[in-house]
Amino acid sequence: MMVLKKIVSGLFKVFHRLEAWSGAQKGVYGQEAPPSGEEPSGGLHSVWDYLRFRENTQAFHISGVLGFEEWVGMDEIRRRVREIFGVEYKNERSLYPYLKTLGDMGLVENSDAGGRRQWRKKDVLIKIVLKSGEKEAVAEEAAKVREQKKQRAG
Repeated sequence: MMVLKKIVSGLFKVFHRLEAWSGAQKGVYGQEAPPSGEEPSGGLHSVWDYLRFRENTQAFHISGVLGFEEWVGMDEIRRRVREIFGVEYKNERSLYPYLKTLGDMGLVENSDAGGRRQWRKKDVLIKIVLKSGEKEAVAEEAAKVREQKKQRAG
């Protein structure tokens, strides 16, 4: 559970650095006003596009079976994990701490309607705006991180 928190906090630190690099300024209405010479790099992105969980972990299973539209109960989550990943947990309550952590971080919504808990992914959108010179620096840093991950894995 702590590993998941570290991954997400590291992800938010990267986004904070990108915001600092772009020299984001607040406009009249409190929205970011891009200074001249900047162009958007792809518009809006979902945080879920950037989150990568370690394979065959409970967080990986949860992110694989939850969707954005449908509210899903615990029985359905376990059934989907069994069907998609072929994994059955010995302790049926072992997924609750992971769902609680994802909910505390604002990545998953929960509902207690009718005395039954249900969950769904929350679509957290981000907008990244970089200056043209900074795009290359970010690309180089991303390439270095990928190389380090390959060296650790192999």
